[in-house]
Amino acid sequence: MKNLLIFWGILLGIYVIYRVYRYQTLDNGLPQLIKSGAVILDVRTEKEYETGHINGSVNISLGTIRERYIELDPNKTYITVCSHGLRSVKAESILKERGFLKVYNGGAWSDLEKTLKPD
Repeated sequence: MKNLLIFWGILLGIYVIYRVYRYQTLDNGLPQLIKSGAVILDVRTEKEYETGHINGSVNISLGTIRERYIELDPNKTYITVCSHGLRSVKAESILKERGFLKVYNGGAWSDLEKTLKPD
């Protein structure tokens, strides 16, 4: 019985974390930012990017962003994405440290892509 309660507690915790993630990334107006011209910055590796990505996104891997950020326009709006949302958070932080003011975490690229598709 105790193991069952622990199991359900873990499942509930995962669900709550996922809902918070969805609320703070995908449900905070990112599709509108993209419609307004925001650039989707995919920070996965080139090989990961080749397996699938959002059309029109720019690929600069997290491993090279500290050097390649100079290729980006600090006046534009960027939405960082990756495979699960962890690297995109780090990329967002790095760009903000470099003076980019309009950077948002888009989480997992596949989740963001689903929200961009018309119903």
